[in-house]
Amino acid sequence: MTSPALRNAARFAKITLASLVIGACVTINVYFPAAAAEKAADQIIDAITGATGARPQAAPATPPPTGATQYREPGVLVAALGKVLYAVIPAAQAQDAANIDVSSPEIRAIQSSMTARFSQLRKFFDSGALGLTQDGLVQIRDAASLSLPDRGLLNRLVAEDNKDRESLYSEIARANGHPEWAGDLRKIFARRWVERGAQSGWYYQNAAGAWVQKQ
Repeated sequence: MTSPALRNAARFAKITLASLVIGACVTINVYFPAAAAEKAADQIIDAITGATGARPQAAPATPPPTGATQYREPGVLVAALGKVLYAVIPAAQAQDAANIDVSSPEIRAIQSSMTARFSQLRKFFDSGALGLTQDGLVQIRDAASLSLPDRGLLNRLVAEDNKDRESLYSEIARANGHPEWAGDLRKIFARRWVERGAQSGWYYQNAAGAWVQKQ
């Protein structure tokens, strides 16, 4: 006959197993594949700016554990818990290698619009009148240096480009079935616009919001 203590221990182990499995599954569902997002950002930024630089090779991923930690008295439920978790965790890790689709008609249309406009924006980046913001947009930083016609032109271009940028981040997230990724995508793009898209001498905002010049 099974003692009450053993029954309680078995019940506790089952609850723990179910909770951990559910938590791991939730992690898979909401996991944001940062490496894939960076690759997608680089692809779009290169297309818009006409850049041809090679992307640095990513460091090899750390292989997942190959076996469960051994306990003195593992028991059937504990062993099952280990097997389930080691099956789930690599699945979550594998998502970082997944691709983010940026080929939808809506994304291509936004990219085409930004590409056509970039040739006009470039001279304002070069002169320092225009800069990249910390939230993935563009902003006039030195309107006083512009003639009145150029100021009017740049105001229009900035409004149009920021509208496209906002739409781009949201559309990529939506097209990949995760609209909640828009904020994370914006952060990735904001960093890669500076690191990959900006030329030496262009201005961008650092984390504190101050304008600095790229070296």
